[in-house]
Amino acid sequence: MTATFTDPLWRIPVRLNPVEVGLLRTEPLRRLHFVAHGGASTVSTLQSYSRLEHTLGVLALAAHFRPDDELLRVAALLHDIGHLPLSHTFEGLSGLDHHAIGLQLLRTDPIRPVLEKHGFRTEAVTAALDKHPRSPLTNRSGLLHLDHLDSFVRSGRAAGRLDTDPAVLLSRLDIRDAAVSADRGTAASLVHLICGEARLHTSWDSVGPASVVRRLACRLLDSTSLTPARLARMTDPQLWSAFDACARTEPESAMVRYELHRLRVRTGSAPRDRTAWNYSLRKIYSSAPLVEGQRLETAAPELAAELDALRALPTTFHAWWS
Repeated sequence: MTATFTDPLWRIPVRLNPVEVGLLRTEPLRRLHFVAHGGASTVSTLQSYSRLEHTLGVLALAAHFRPDDELLRVAALLHDIGHLPLSHTFEGLSGLDHHAIGLQLLRTDPIRPVLEKHGFRTEAVTAALDKHPRSPLTNRSGLLHLDHLDSFVRSGRAAGRLDTDPAVLLSRLDIRDAAVSADRGTAASLVHLICGEARLHTSWDSVGPASVVRRLACRLLDSTSLTPARLARMTDPQLWSAFDACARTEPESAMVRYELHRLRVRTGSAPRDRTAWNYSLRKIYSSAPLVEGQRLETAAPELAAELDALRALPTTFHAWWS
């Protein structure tokens, strides 16, 4: 059985392999349709597309650059199945790690039987997902890979930062040494998107709602029988319903959705004021593209300097309701 879809961002037509059709019918993949890729910022921005839309975009890129690499394509489909509700918002909370959860899901029903039915060893898929340095999907080189390429471009479109037609952009890209490579002008466009994404993550639009929702999750875990493991497998609508059903979280849950203008955010730790709370970013993503196969520092040092300047962005904040 085969099916075809065309990714709406990249406009890449993809003929799905039987294993891909089977995986897309499983609960872990379907669930991603109800998890916002932009996390808590979905309440304050137009970053409303789903984690499944991003997943299909990464599959489309894998199919474009490596059409016959079935293992890479399967890994592209499965790379985000462990994500928590609202994506990265709760990462690290109670030890939750979406990478570890995803690898565990690979080894159990319903994913494992689909893989085995079509001749894929779970160990091979696990290895492909474990940030292998030679993988163009999620390598550890610090260079731009397909997962982040789709994230930066898709987010840039939602935020109005994308100044190049994605299909044209794609025609100027290549994979070299397991990293995304571009001509100098296209690399500059990619760096613009990467910097814009970093500034979004350190802005009120992202920090404010994420800080509120994260502390609401802590209250929910403290006040109800909900376990971290159960929280990790919720969808976004299920999480909001849980907030609304708990007396300790319902008022602020409503405020963050309908009175967000009252939220204040400042850099640095909170003063000795019980009405404020602290929030820290775990990381700022700044993986760099290659320029004609060369590292940015060598081929375009001014672009490398733009990415290096992201290190000065604040990562510690405090917030309060006015």
